Amino acid sequence: MTDVFVGFIDEKTRKEYEKAKKEDPKLFNFLERATDDLKKNPESGIKIPKKFWPKEYIRKYKIDNLWKYDLPNAWRLIYTIAKDEVKIMAIILEWFDHKAYEKKFGYN
Repeated sequence: MTDVFVGFIDEKTRKEYEKAKKEDPKLFNFLERATDDLKKNPESGIKIPKKFWPKEYIRKYKIDNLWKYDLPNAWRLIYTIAKDEVKIMAIILEWFDHKAYEKKFGYN
């Protein structure tokens, strides 16, 4: 069985995650549950069709896949999956509420 790791796209995102532990424990618990689920199955989210990917993600992160994990209270966790022959890594790009998600993905 291939190991699955969950990480963050950059240090800023990791620090926001750690900050949520104190500033928004409820959201932090949602994020923790999501990371646990992604460790079990990195494809447990919903794959986002390429035509909906924000150009910023393609340019900034050079992604070739994009996934959305629905959190409670209409929050969204956005991640990509990187693979090699030894491990799979779910890389968290960001999370936001539904309104910010709709704006980022051009749904409004």
